[in-house]
Amino acid sequence: MKTVLITGTSSGYGRATALHFHAQGWNVIATMRERRPDVLPESDRLRIIQLDVTDPESVTAAFEAAGPVDALVNNAGVPSISVFEGTPMARVREVFETNTFGVMATTRAVLPQFRERGSGVVVNVTSSVVLGHMPLSAVYKASKMAVEGFTASLALELAPFGVRAKTVQPGACLTTNFAAKATGGGAPDELVPPPYAPFVRKAMADFTGQDLFTDESDVAETIWRAVHDTTGQLRFPAGPDAVNLAQAS
Repeated sequence: MKTVLITGTSSGYGRATALHFHAQGWNVIATMRERRPDVLPESDRLRIIQLDVTDPESVTAAFEAAGPVDALVNNAGVPSISVFEGTPMARVREVFETNTFGVMATTRAVLPQFRERGSGVVVNVTSSVVLGHMPLSAVYKASKMAVEGFTASLALELAPFGVRAKTVQPGACLTTNFAAKATGGGAPDELVPPPYAPFVRKAMADFTGQDLFTDESDVAETIWRAVHDTTGQLRFPAGPDAVNLAQAS
C-alpha cells in the first residue's frame, strides 16, 4: 500500500486531496500548520502531523515522524491579492517563505529516500496565474512562477534516479478561503493606494463575473493523475478555467 504526504490539508485543495487519496486506498499523511483532527475522518490509513513548512525544525520532525513515503504533494500556500505598490515587503517575504522556500524545504527533506529507493514523485501545486496575464497577483504569481521553474529543472535532475517531479495548476475556486487570506489579515482596501481603486474594482468584477471556475475535486483528481503519470508530462492544469488558459497560452 502506497503512502502520500500532503501539506496544507486543513482546508481547500489539500483537504480534498487527502480525502481523494484515502478513498483510493492510499495511506495518507495529512500535514497542517496547526493540527485540526476534526477536518478529516478517523482512519488507520490517515495520520495528521503538525508541519510548518517555513520552520526547518518542524520540517525535519515531520518527515522523521512520517517515515517512508511514495509521493509528496506540496499544497501548502498563502495567497496574495493586491497591487504591488500596496503590498508591504514583509508580506512579500511571507508569501515567498511559504509558497516558494517552503516547497523547496519539504522537497529537500524527501529527496534522499526517493533517490536511494529509485522511485517517488513530487507534485508541487502552483496556480493558473502562471498561465496568463492577471492583475492583482504580482507577488503571488512571482512565488508560483518560481516553483514552476524550480520543478522543471528538478524533474531533469531526478529523472536519472527514477524520481519524477510535476506541477498542478489549479484555476480559480469559489469554495476555498483564498480571498479571505489573500490580504494577510488586512482589509483589501487598506492595501490599495487610492489611485489604483478604479482599476482594482474593475479587475475584481471581471474575476467574479467569469463563466468557468474550478472545484476542489478537480484539483484533487488532477493531483492524483499527476502522481500516477509516467508519460513525462510536467504541468497539469486543474479545472476548466485553467485548462482553457493552458490551451490558449
